Amino acid sequence: MASNREMAVKLVSAEGFEFVVDRHAAMVSNAVKNMLSSGMPFREGAEGVINLPDIRAPILEKVCQYMYYKLRWTGTSEPTLEFKVNPAEALELCMASDYLEI
Repeated sequence: MASNREMAVKLVSAEGFEFVVDRHAAMVSNAVKNMLSSGMPFREGAEGVINLPDIRAPILEKVCQYMYYKLRWTGTSEPTLEFKVNPAEALELCMASDYLEI
């Protein structure tokens, strides 16, 4: 059986809030996938903790929600539900998703 560290990833916001995300959902992000890849020498891969000092907690929370959303709806033929975004956070979300390569 896989350990919790192998099944989950901890994303830490600028304020220090920790978001525990399923590893498969976190791998939606190419940046996270590269950090966690066993062939790469990143400390994040060994510890399963990724610090994101430029992303505020409310934005990282929405990013985590989108990781699960994308994992759920990618490759399905079912009608996709709309992923709602607060217009006031849209620019910051775009910047975070660009940084994380989502």
